Amino acid sequence: MFTGLIADLGRVQALERDAGGVTITIATALAGEVALGDSVAVNGVCLTATQVNGASFQAQAMQETLRRSVLESLQVGTPVNLELALRADGRLGGHIVQGHVDGTGVVAAIREEGFARVLDIDTEGPLARYLVEKGSVGVDGVSLTISALRESGFSVSLIPETLERTNLGQAQVGTRVNLEVDILAKHVERLMEARL
Repeated sequence: MFTGLIADLGRVQALERDAGGVTITIATALAGEVALGDSVAVNGVCLTATQVNGASFQAQAMQETLRRSVLESLQVGTPVNLELALRADGRLGGHIVQGHVDGTGVVAAIREEGFARVLDIDTEGPLARYLVEKGSVGVDGVSLTISALRESGFSVSLIPETLERTNLGQAQVGTRVNLEVDILAKHVERLMEARL
């Protein structure tokens, strides 16, 4: 489990693609805290560390992961949001994030609003029904509050700290992002379907 609070902005160091998926090597200051087999959220996708050295770690993304996320579009040098799994004695400062991406979205518009930057994100697929104004959403692994709902998606307002510490500060119109909706909303929907 994760919180959506980004611990480091890593950088893709190498990519090895084959029929099975892609092996990603990520340079990060967190590498010293990662052990073999640890879960690490990479742009919101929970991946398992398969190799670790002092300055980087490797993880593999299988085809299912590539279909549901934007990891397929990573290139060497791409900055990625990183978060280590939440420890049982840790503080839940963001919201409950599983690292199980539900789908993707596209940044449709960007505007400055005071010291905040507002991103309008169009959702792909049936994710809109899980979104509520002032509810939580994971965007590339970042725990954010939905500031407004739109017909084609939603908006989030980013403070300078988020812009500086995550790859969302580099987002442009057309940037594709991973989205994880609130797990509680999905459970409620499933339970209601069973009752009806």
